[in-house]
Amino acid sequence: MKSNHIVMKLAIVSTVSAVLAFTASDAFAAGSHGGGHGHSGASPIGKAGKAADVSRTINVKMHDNYYEPKQFNVKGGETIRFVIKNAGQFVHEFNIGTKDMHKAHDKEMMMMVEHGALEPDRINHDKMKMDMGRGMTMEHNDPNSVLLEPGKSAEIIWTFPKKVSTEMEFACNVPGHYDSGMVGPVNFPKSAY
Repeated sequence: MKSNHIVMKLAIVSTVSAVLAFTASDAFAAGSHGGGHGHSGASPIGKAGKAADVSRTINVKMHDNYYEPKQFNVKGGETIRFVIKNAGQFVHEFNIGTKDMHKAHDKEMMMMVEHGALEPDRINHDKMKMDMGRGMTMEHNDPNSVLLEPGKSAEIIWTFPKKVSTEMEFACNVPGHYDSGMVGPVNFPKSAY
């Protein structure tokens, strides 16, 4: 069993290395870390919520390349507490955003791998604070996102917009995870559109 785990880790590291070779120049052109999370200025995806406004809790389990639940329904303006647990063997992220936000954030996550801040099963928190170019750090402290090592848990309280102007999803932007299907829709009643 242990040798299968080692083989899987080596396969992931090899895949990440190959992707790095082809995308390194794009990763450095990604812009600010905040741009990928959509938390700066007025955001079409909502804002950090307050505990007093929480209407319900959604428990989210992150497995190796899928979420449980696979999707969830939200009312416009609703504030939800997400209790997120990484039940997988690898580092995973829960990030609320749009497809475009996740595409931009994927490049930033690749930069974390390049700088040694992110390994398949471990986060090097000390390296997340270093300058990764153009004064950008990768502390991963945005209110709509959490990055977790295996076995770890965290909470996000998020208020969704009253009027929804874009399609939203939750995703893991660890390199290769989004493309392997670790993404799910945030569904709104038709009246929210």
